[in-house]
Amino acid sequence: MRPAFFSLFAITFSLPLLACDQAQALDKTVETEKAKIRVTTVARDLHYPWALAFLPDGNMLVTERRAGHIRIVTPQGAVGEPVEGVPAVVNSGQGGLLDLILDPQFSETRFIYFSFSEAGEGNKNGTAVARARLSDDNAKLENLKIIFRQQPKEDSDKHFGSRLVFDRDGYLFIGLGERSDADLRVQSQHLNSHLGKVVRIYPDGTVPKDNPFAGQENARPEIWSYGHRNIQGAALNPISGVLWVNEHGPRGGDEVNIPEAGKNYGWPLVSYGVNYNGTPVGNGEATGPGISDPIHVWKPSIGPSGMAFYTGDAIPGWKGNLFVGGLAIPKLVRLTLDGDKITGEEALLASERTRIRDVRQGPDGALYLLTDDSDGEIWRMTVAQ
Repeated sequence: MRPAFFSLFAITFSLPLLACDQAQALDKTVETEKAKIRVTTVARDLHYPWALAFLPDGNMLVTERRAGHIRIVTPQGAVGEPVEGVPAVVNSGQGGLLDLILDPQFSETRFIYFSFSEAGEGNKNGTAVARARLSDDNAKLENLKIIFRQQPKEDSDKHFGSRLVFDRDGYLFIGLGERSDADLRVQSQHLNSHLGKVVRIYPDGTVPKDNPFAGQENARPEIWSYGHRNIQGAALNPISGVLWVNEHGPRGGDEVNIPEAGKNYGWPLVSYGVNYNGTPVGNGEATGPGISDPIHVWKPSIGPSGMAFYTGDAIPGWKGNLFVGGLAIPKLVRLTLDGDKITGEEALLASERTRIRDVRQGPDGALYLLTDDSDGEIWRMTVAQ
């Protein structure tokens, strides 16, 4: 049945820098159910930032969606010049430079992985994932290789997804969108298409032989699960080691799912929401035969994005909780868990009226947020002293 609803250390950085304007930075204390939290601005001047990753040297990598840039941000908040070697992106609509993660053995390989909207023939485009080596001086990308291309490419500027997650066995999961348009979304149910899917590949782009549809005629072998709408948050559960995702519903019906191999998650056959014009989705039902149900639903839609399980000790009351950024209803959501069940929800930072694009736990145990704006910021949350 479907449910209702480090201490960071100073380092030398050689690239030209833009200092964070601390006079305008956020610095406030907020009361929450479990702790009094201090929220501060770490960095500013980021153009629609989409993803954040922490480097072992204390710096942060940030993608800027519309500009198509990767930037280095120091722990002190200085924003460097764009990293060289990023491929061209389609930056119309919801497209651009999207998620970014480090290789699990980054200290040895210096590989990073990032997703972006890639041009095709004519006006067509699609989500692609690249792997590249970050140079020793953090200034450029080397040996870049496209390891995945969503097929087919389509003429749309919406619903690219896309979050990237490595599991404990080294498989790379990619959450994808179904490109939104009515004549395209049906491909979420088609196994010969990557639209509306979670895919699983090796880090070099090859396909695991035990993927659920590998070797099946007229099916894309990379597919792990299908029937998804637009996945913009994903994280590995630290207890179970299993992938969790969130995805946008239409009007209402945003979901949290635990995608299992070969399972169908319903879109666009069923939904808790309705189409933007008020008409029913599919037959108007929320579930149906052969459909795997979400473990949590938001009605109305919050527009979920970045997602992170909190495992740190800096905020003891939040340990074991799941955090999700909200775009449509700007806020940070804290979810309490009991195994694979979501047992409670707290809205945070709603008074800031700021879209939260990404959520990451830092090596210092603090929670870091990216704000979705033309002058986007990095916020840091930790216990108030």
